Amino acid sequence: MKRHTITPRPGWQQTVEEQGVIYPLTRHPDGSLRPYWDESAYYSFTLPEVEALEEVVEELHTMCLAAAAYIVEHKRFADLGITDPRLASLIAESWRRRAELPTVYGRFDLRYDGTGPAKMLEYNADTPTSLVEAASAQWFWMEERFPGADQWNSLHERLVDAWRHQAPLLPPGPVHFVHSDGDELGEDLMTVAYLRETAAQAGLATDALSVERLGWDHLSGRFVDERLRFVRSCFKLYPWEWLTTDRFGPHVLDTLDNGGGTGTTCWIEPAWKMLLSNKALLAVLWELYPGHPNLLAAYLDGPRELADRGGYVAKPLLGREGAGVTLHEPGGPPATPDEPSCYQELAPLPDFDGNRVVLGAWVVENEAAGLGIRESSGPVTDEYARFLPHVIL
Repeated sequence: MKRHTITPRPGWQQTVEEQGVIYPLTRHPDGSLRPYWDESAYYSFTLPEVEALEEVVEELHTMCLAAAAYIVEHKRFADLGITDPRLASLIAESWRRRAELPTVYGRFDLRYDGTGPAKMLEYNADTPTSLVEAASAQWFWMEERFPGADQWNSLHERLVDAWRHQAPLLPPGPVHFVHSDGDELGEDLMTVAYLRETAAQAGLATDALSVERLGWDHLSGRFVDERLRFVRSCFKLYPWEWLTTDRFGPHVLDTLDNGGGTGTTCWIEPAWKMLLSNKALLAVLWELYPGHPNLLAAYLDGPRELADRGGYVAKPLLGREGAGVTLHEPGGPPATPDEPSCYQELAPLPDFDGNRVVLGAWVVENEAAGLGIRESSGPVTDEYARFLPHVIL
């Protein structure tokens, strides 16, 4: 794994916008606009390196599924902050019927510097973004800048195949693809639009809708779109913890299609993905696989020995884009989080020429499918991170 500087292509901003990355710049606190899509540098990997990472990702995914089974079997929902007995019961039913429910994708965040084992930082298996730039824009960048090279990137083909495989599990009618109108940058909009395109290429009928425009028909007791058609299946880039607690949350639970002919709305990703997108998963994994070379020590009841041995990171159970994450050096003041948190062993991100890098490794269905790389200037990958392309040389 190496970082290389390179001159950006002339007109790069217009190019990537036409490829779906309509958010190529990020506004920083000082008011300046700086590249989010950053092709002033790129990373290179060897093929054996990528093949080894693929094996790690698929092993971690298998371990996460085992952890989900453990949570359900031992009723550990409270550890995830899930205290509503009805919601816990529906998640458990969703897990038991998972073979009947469509599921598409997820993204691991990994610490890796090219010299030691990759370490799992977290798993977003419910609403991961940075998909358009990983699947599309960086592939076209490679074809233009490094014709004949390769890339860890079979995302598009695997997503189309995934929708084709999932089609028999879907109810009749179009699959509605929804995002939130609160997305000001357009990242959620384009992620959903891209996934809708892959579903259409798989032969599925699709329609677009914002989650704020989902309607509830009191007469039929069903969700409807703006044309009053029943929403039988819905891909949502909207976290489950929001979906089940907002104004229409009770209707979501009342009509949840959990397989076996129950309910009237099939949500993608399914409810059991709440078990994998919660930072408590990190502690359960460490409990089940202590000392595993691709895991970092993690606990829910406090940092334990990490407070004096190496330090730790306090992560809110449902935090996103680094929000609420705090780093604590050995012997420093204790964390005082405002919400339930997971305490994970501190593993500073690799520093390449002053850039802190994290690998986003994608899983489609149950297989490793591609890589996206984000860099940050600080120790936490936040909303000001940059996306850089990669090649296999």
